[in-house]
Amino acid sequence: MSDGAKLEGRCLCGSVQFSAKPVNDEMGACHCSMCRRWSGGVFLCVDCGDSLEITKGDDLGFYGSSAWGERGFCKVCGSTLMWRMQDGSHNVVSVQAFEDPSQFRFTTEIYIDCKPDSYAFANDTSKMTEAEFLAAFASTQDAENG
Repeated sequence: MSDGAKLEGRCLCGSVQFSAKPVNDEMGACHCSMCRRWSGGVFLCVDCGDSLEITKGDDLGFYGSSAWGERGFCKVCGSTLMWRMQDGSHNVVSVQAFEDPSQFRFTTEIYIDCKPDSYAFANDTSKMTEAEFLAAFASTQDAENG
């Protein structure tokens, strides 16, 4: 992946299409119960910051899953597409929505303490518990708002 490259993505049926510039070539996994229920497994995602542009979005739906975040999906085929801050300031996109998910390196896992014992990844990743992630998230938000 070339640095700063805008990548195209879409849902399974093509009713929702977007472009985004990933922050880097890394992908992460979220093991929280909401992501597991929403994605049918683990949510593997790419940080796209505020670069997400919806190019075809009449069938894009959002579900407000917390006081600050919402989850985007295709209302036609049901594809899990993105999680974003409700103000749109930060977006993480499903790695599988991009044409070539293999271009991203698997580097991080969050909510590791919520992961069921029934699976594990072989990759050597950086891992954060729910409390560690929420503390880091809060300090990032404080720095941006301060």
